[in-house]
Amino acid sequence: MSAPVAAQPAAPAERREILKVKGLSAGYGPMRVIHDLDLSVYSGERVGIVGLNGHGKSTLFYAIAGLTGWQRGSILLNGVEVGRTRSQGPGRYTHLVVRQGLALIPQGDEIFHGLTVEEHLDSGAFTPRAWKERKERKEKILKIFPPLVKLLKTPVGRLSGGERRMVSIGRGLMADASLFLVDEPSLGLAPKIGKGVMEALFDVELGQSAMIIAEQNVALLEGRVDRVIGMHVGKLKGEASASLSFQTRREL
Repeated sequence: MSAPVAAQPAAPAERREILKVKGLSAGYGPMRVIHDLDLSVYSGERVGIVGLNGHGKSTLFYAIAGLTGWQRGSILLNGVEVGRTRSQGPGRYTHLVVRQGLALIPQGDEIFHGLTVEEHLDSGAFTPRAWKERKERKEKILKIFPPLVKLLKTPVGRLSGGERRMVSIGRGLMADASLFLVDEPSLGLAPKIGKGVMEALFDVELGQSAMIIAEQNVALLEGRVDRVIGMHVGKLKGEASASLSFQTRREL
């Protein structure tokens, strides 16, 4: 097998660089999970990162959001350095990264069971602009996830697993973000429901924003994203345009 191609695309002339990660290492306590990682993502791109559990997909997202225990290297979001060296504990600068244009949609539900669906969606409108536009943004979310229309006043603790995932993703999409990080959206869902959730993500109009989707199921991404990048033991293994070769799948 020839050496994997680099995980950096040629920058399209009409697109701007949303994310530039250079030499990123990150981990928790004494454990290093991410190793000298480079990645660039451009506006309008929908990028898939595939790999098994424990190989660094979530840690990459947490590092971008400033939530790892420690990290080194550079992370530019919209041209502004947000990486910082973790010296004051995780999360110290996360609110600033969010204001800079990041929306992190973590794996699992990550919900407050006593809040209603509508309250959850409103909570995603974190920045002043998003809060001002929350009515219009909710209307867009409800078009993406029609089952939520009749559930707006329902506490999320009463919802099914698929409905809770819709709420969690919808809350993230309410943000005034230029980069959406979506972690394992189909995790724990029945295949049909997981496919429906993924289809909804593919229908989101990115405009000048970008989206990175971390997934284990390559089949859910193939042909639906601009790039698929493999991740193995904290390193990006390269990419295939929208279809991984059999050999790459076997290695992942």
